Amino acid sequence: MAAHQGAGGGVNGPQLTAIAAVAENGVIGDGRGLLWHLPEDFRRFKEVTMGGLLIMGRCTWESIGRALPGRLSVVVTTRPLKVDSNDPVIVCHGLDAVMVTLAEHLDRRWWCVGGGEIYRLLWPFTTDLDITAVHQAPESTVTFPPIDPEQWSEVSRKVGDEFDFVSYTRRDDAAQEALRASLKESGV
Repeated sequence: MAAHQGAGGGVNGPQLTAIAAVAENGVIGDGRGLLWHLPEDFRRFKEVTMGGLLIMGRCTWESIGRALPGRLSVVVTTRPLKVDSNDPVIVCHGLDAVMVTLAEHLDRRWWCVGGGEIYRLLWPFTTDLDITAVHQAPESTVTFPPIDPEQWSEVSRKVGDEFDFVSYTRRDDAAQEALRASLKESGV
């Protein structure tokens, strides 16, 4: 990351980006993993998150099955979680611990990678969205928070046959201000 960028990769302040593959009906998975296999999406996920800090819930961690190379994984769980001490993994037992961890890693870009509960937990602090809009509507109860056009502005869209890559940014600074305040409480 360039030295002039601030916390979480933001040039104008802290930045937390939620990245997800989301179906037309908001579904993101089934509680055990993804409902589709999109190699181009996997390649793009690896490319954009490389070097970053990935915040995820225990179920997402277990579905991935390992630490992703070149990234720091932050696993949010209320349960004990056994991880290999050689893996780049930090276990957090709540939002306060996540904020302390972010404050300790200002040099990395911050990504929220799911699942549904973690997206909702971090939604008030999420400044940007990096969405793979999947052209399917499978049935499931694991969903992404609704992207309200009153709160989110579409910045870019790359249209594809099976899915589109879409970027959004918050229309106001509320999430960035909330993130900044939480980081300050954590000692930054």
